[in-house]
Amino acid sequence: MCGIAGIISPYAPLVSLHHVQLMINKLQHRGPNGEGKWQSDDATVAFGHKRLSVIDLSNNAAQPLHYLHYTITFNGEIYNYIELKNELQQHGYTFSTSSDTEVISAAYDFWGKDCCNYFDGMFAFALYNNNTKEVFIARDRFGEKPLYYHAQYQQRGKFERFVFASEMKALWALGTPKDLNGTMALNYITLGYLQNPIKKTQTFYSHILSLPPGHYLTIQPNLGKVQMKCWYKLENKVLSLDFGVKATIEQFSELFATSVNRRLRSDVTVGTSLSGGLDSSSIVAAIMQLQTSNKKLQTFSAIFPGFEKDESAYSKAVVDQFYLKQHTITPTENDWIEHWQTLMYHQEEPLQSSSVFTQFMVYKLAKEKGVTVLLDGQGADEILGGYKKYTHWFLQALLKKNYSSFKHEKQLLQQNNFLESWGIKNYAAAFLPERTAKKLQQKAINQQLHHAHLNQDFYTKFYNNDTLQKPVVHALEDILRYNTFTIGLEELLRYADRNSMAHSREVRLPFLSHQLVEFIFSLPSQYKIHNGFTKWILRQSMVNKLPENIVWRTNKIGYEPPQQQWMQHKTIQGMIRDSKKILVEKNVLQPSVLKQAAQPQAAHSTNNFDWRYLCAAELFKHP
Repeated sequence: MCGIAGIISPYAPLVSLHHVQLMINKLQHRGPNGEGKWQSDDATVAFGHKRLSVIDLSNNAAQPLHYLHYTITFNGEIYNYIELKNELQQHGYTFSTSSDTEVISAAYDFWGKDCCNYFDGMFAFALYNNNTKEVFIARDRFGEKPLYYHAQYQQRGKFERFVFASEMKALWALGTPKDLNGTMALNYITLGYLQNPIKKTQTFYSHILSLPPGHYLTIQPNLGKVQMKCWYKLENKVLSLDFGVKATIEQFSELFATSVNRRLRSDVTVGTSLSGGLDSSSIVAAIMQLQTSNKKLQTFSAIFPGFEKDESAYSKAVVDQFYLKQHTITPTENDWIEHWQTLMYHQEEPLQSSSVFTQFMVYKLAKEKGVTVLLDGQGADEILGGYKKYTHWFLQALLKKNYSSFKHEKQLLQQNNFLESWGIKNYAAAFLPERTAKKLQQKAINQQLHHAHLNQDFYTKFYNNDTLQKPVVHALEDILRYNTFTIGLEELLRYADRNSMAHSREVRLPFLSHQLVEFIFSLPSQYKIHNGFTKWILRQSMVNKLPENIVWRTNKIGYEPPQQQWMQHKTIQGMIRDSKKILVEKNVLQPSVLKQAAQPQAAHSTNNFDWRYLCAAELFKHP
């Protein structure tokens, strides 16, 4: 896990190792264990690297790394590098390090641009081919690792200079403009949106683009040409169920265990986050089944004694069952005040809620305890239907197929508190999904139009109803696919990457093994929601492996802090007031908003406007 950066240009004077150094200086937190720079012979390409040593701690694995006629700068982990190395050795390749970095270059040499399909991992890397004089830049399937870029054009179709990095701050170090993307800001302030569903390259800054997950760039430095292509798209297929429910659960368990086992590969200490929820607890259970060492697994939890959504009793039940070493932290409003600017500096874009801050503090604790790698449960809800909102789409699809099954599941989901409401609109949505999508889009348009304190000029200038479009959902898998690949998961992965790297920690996500994800998406929806429970197949796989109150837990929280209480603190209310002033000065909000006192809200409240104002104001500040 590291920080990468680079400069590419047809004009050698624009490619400077000094400028690369300026970039990687901003990425020190991502890689405190070493750094490297490199420039091509013709001076059209330069790479930089900041290293966090995790696999092969020797200097031989330092980057940028040279292998055959390739030079690579790489951020991430290829978890199946051992298997790939063995396969490539059979084809005549030899290796001089124990790292996964060499394997990427060899894989590219053997498979070409298709090499990414062979990787089980999280990655963003740039590879220079000295023979063809091309640069290949790729990002992993789900977007676990970031890759931002900016291209300056002197004429149509030919860039003057192309710069890329793991974080935006490295691009700003070279003077990349920090101009706001007004439409993204408008959609965030009014609706809480953090992504553009129709243009995945967009960020909150007009001059900075994000390479979408599962895409790569092919760059010809001498010609100033860059081309983007999608290399990964989840196939839409459903498996035959001839092998039965028991065998399906067993196959799920095997894939999950393989994923966890690969993500334990490390030459430094590995621990795990533990909220007490099903996802993180399942990872702990899988680790303990695989554990061959007598050394106690270290877990890291945020607890909030006395808060109604405190999960400490659940995490303690897991810790007690496996005799684990648990480290806990209780973030407070004073921690929020102290670390707010640091959090936003690292995140660079707005946040959904203060749960992100809780995660930030957990990784801070891991650093204090000397644990470099943490396994975490992100992705499980999106692929397994874990959020309550998914039960509506599940039932709507079931209603069209089998009314008696629909009634049965609806009753059980209500009993288990997974279904909060069901009415005439849901019946209509079941049979008119296209019209429902348009209705939901119109609802978002109206919410934006009637936002109480929005400056009309700002709204008029940046309003774009195409960015508010909603997916047409015929089946549960449609919305899971949308939240996994279009809007939802990627923002959570951004939080995890920035929060962990802020403290020079590496986070690994077992639920995002592509083989596991593809298997889950190939299963009928009843494996995700069944008999009144979400994430049914995961729960079944954990029977007799976790405490029963964890396996069949019905209240989902996920590191939610007492945000509503925190927002009553005078200093935080002052921070909100100052943020409103900035947004008024920038003609985003009307001056009347300054007369309204801060409205404390829970972390996942729908109308969390003061929280959004606090985050949005950071967009207008300069680095």
